[in-house]
Amino acid sequence: MEPTPSIRIDKWLWAVRLYKTRSQAAQACNAGKVKRANKSIKASTPVKVGDHLDVPSHDGTHKRHVEVLEIHEKRVGAPIAREAYTDHTPKETLERAKEVRAEKRLSRIQRKEGDQGRMTKKQRRDWKKGLFSHKRDQDAL
Repeated sequence: MEPTPSIRIDKWLWAVRLYKTRSQAAQACNAGKVKRANKSIKASTPVKVGDHLDVPSHDGTHKRHVEVLEIHEKRVGAPIAREAYTDHTPKETLERAKEVRAEKRLSRIQRKEGDQGRMTKKQRRDWKKGLFSHKRDQDAL
């Protein structure tokens, strides 16, 4: 009888493109963020076909619930990677994650256009001279 193929969880997460690098996958595992049966697993834990995993998304907006369908040792292309697991994440969670991403994007744009926090060196010098260029720069936007 042939043994069931298994692979380290960090290597599998990287191979099926759930993480950009293997070290990111290992860090997520060792931080206790990747779970199997509601228990945190280490990066060296073997994963087999049929395992159900809770994996945080790359941007931290939600957790994906995936079922392992295929084992890949090397990184594969996106179409093949999508066939290696089934995503059982509820649609409500995915919709909420989409909203959170949109809010973050809007926040980034507002920060970029609006008040940047600390003044630049030039703005501080002008402010000390009484020119208040940092206010004029913001009013121009």
